[in-house]
Parts: sequence; structure tokens; C-alpha cells
Amino acid sequence: MKVKAAVLEEIGAPWRISDIDLGDPVAGEVQVCLAASGLCHSDAHLVSGASPAAFLPVVGGHEGAGVVTKVGPGVRGLEEGDHVVLAFIPACGTCPACASGLQNLCDEGAGLLTGRSIADGTFRVHVGGRPAVQMCLLGTFSPYVTVNQASVVKIEKDVPLDKAALLGCGVSTGWGSATEIGNTRPGDTVVVMGVGGVGINAVQGAAFAGARHVIAVDPVEYKRKMAMHFGATHTYASVEEATEELPDLTWGRNAELVVITVGEIRGEHIQQALGMTAKGGQVVVTGMGDFRDLDVQLNLFELTLMQKRVQGAIFGGIGPREQIPKLLQLYRAGHLKLDELVSTTYRLEDINQGYQDLADGKNLRGIITFSDSDH
Repeated sequence: MKVKAAVLEEIGAPWRISDIDLGDPVAGEVQVCLAASGLCHSDAHLVSGASPAAFLPVVGGHEGAGVVTKVGPGVRGLEEGDHVVLAFIPACGTCPACASGLQNLCDEGAGLLTGRSIADGTFRVHVGGRPAVQMCLLGTFSPYVTVNQASVVKIEKDVPLDKAALLGCGVSTGWGSATEIGNTRPGDTVVVMGVGGVGINAVQGAAFAGARHVIAVDPVEYKRKMAMHFGATHTYASVEEATEELPDLTWGRNAELVVITVGEIRGEHIQQALGMTAKGGQVVVTGMGDFRDLDVQLNLFELTLMQKRVQGAIFGGIGPREQIPKLLQLYRAGHLKLDELVSTTYRLEDINQGYQDLADGKNLRGIITFSDSDH
């Protein structure tokens, strides 16, 4: 079928709205009519070249939710009419990583930026007759997607799909960075560096877990104000300000956990975070950096003698099939703010304005909503 999509044709160029050819689902796949797609910073990394797609063009987008419209042979647990969230990390359930409880590190994730389908290694999207990469094997900057069942999580039909879309990446990643891999405990001090669409959820996750101090660090005043609404107890415009104040807040101990969720992580951020970390504490590195950047500032003397840890994290350190349903239950109970996350909604044709607003610090999270005219 022919549908429109936001396509990246050249590194550094804006997203272009183009007609694409979308293939029907083969064995193990479903087609989904999307209600919404989140505008995540990771797609901006594709535009800048910081994340390496196998080739161009790329159909962007990796946060989405909608309704199943077609089901391929051999699909289990999904049928037409089901409401689903698309997870940017597939979880096949059978590879060594999944079998050992690390679904967020599913072996199928190795193909996220290749465009080749999990099912048979071919392409479901073509642009002008050329095969195209679907961002994270999804490509949610389009009203329809054909995806593998490993990337699909069924949800209850009464959950608002435009809010559920955010669970496919930003909410799950931020919340889990504080609560799962970060292991925030009651009474802890947690610092979150960067409170955009991921960091703001690390803030509310740390607050829910019982942290005594939740400290949000961001240069944008709007984001600092919103962080207070989501559970922060203190905010600072810079790491330098936070580092100066932390000893007084914590009787000299510093933070048990520092989560780095800046939009574009650089090597100096690691030592900045380590300098705010308590003895025996942990730095969780969630933000994305340029894949070519190999330089990190790290005080090895401090790392060893203070027994500190630096830990990478993807999808918050927990599998999507566990995290997404759990967070939806917290949303129902009023413990997870989803509605308040969405600053602005856009049409697909306004995607470049949405990313400009993200760069200008105007949004916690913008989303694209699809209407009947798109479908």
C-alpha cells in the first residue's frame, strides 16, 4: 500500500514528507494503523549522523501506538482490532539474552538500523523503488507500519493511544533508568542530568521509588519548572551549581544515583556525574552520544578508591513486555504522569517544526497525531 511518511534522504537535511510503498505482513508480522508517534531525540541523532543507519533513505520514528489492521501467518497473541504499543527494542523471547532475562538486549536488536526485517531479512518499506530503513525496524513517522510481532506489546483498549505511544521509548527508558537499573531506594538522593522527554521520567520514577532528594539539572528554565511538577525536590541550571549544593543537602555524602539523560552526551559528562556520586554509588548512562566518539573523562583514582560504578542502560534496563504493562498499571493508579508529558501535538507535515521546538527547549515531549485524513 502507498502511504505518506517523514523520510530522511540526506544527513543534515530536514525530514521530507514522501509517499512510500509499505509491504504487507509476512509470517510473524502485523500491520498497525498508528494513532500517534513520539518525537524522540534519537531520531535527531539520525539527522545529525551521530547514529549510524546502514544506508539512506530512512523512515524515522520509533515511538508509536495504534490498532492492528492485518496479521501475518504464524502470529500468536495478536489479532485485528488489538490495541498495541510498539517497543523500539524487539523482544523475541527465545534468544540467549531474552532467555536469561535481558529482553531489553534481545539479539534481534542488532538489526535496528539495518532496515532488514526480522522475519526474512528483506525490506518492508520502499521509497521511489529503493529499499528504505525503518528506524528501529518500526518507522512510526507514518500512519501505517508493518512490523515484527517481537516489537509489539498488546495493551487494554481503554488506554489513550496518543499517551501510550510514549511508553515505546522515552517513558520506559527514563523511569527504568531510575527504578530498575538505577535501583533507587527510599531515602536516596538521585540526580538527573537533563530533563527532556527521557530525563523527566527518571525524575518521576525516582520520586515514586521514595528518593528523599530528586535533583534535576537542566539549563532550560521551563524544564526545571516542569521537573518540580513531576517530583523533583531541587533544580539547578548547571552541574557546577548542583555539585556545590549537594554536600549541604546530603551531609557530605552526595548522590547514591546520578542518571545522565542529556540529549547529546559527551565525554566530559561522565566525570561530571561521577563527581556528584557518593561512595559506592552509581552513574547510569542513558543519553545517546555520537557513535564515533571514543573519548571519556574519567578519574580512575576516584573510580577505584570510592568504589563507584558507571553503568550503561537501554530501555531502562528492563524488557518492554514487563515494563510497558507495569507502567500502564501505574498510570491507571495515578502514579505515572503521561497526559502532562505532552507539551505540543503536531501533524506529520509539521515534523520539522516539532524538532525545532525540541531543540529550542519548548517541549518535554511533542507527539505527532494521525487523523482520518492521514489514514
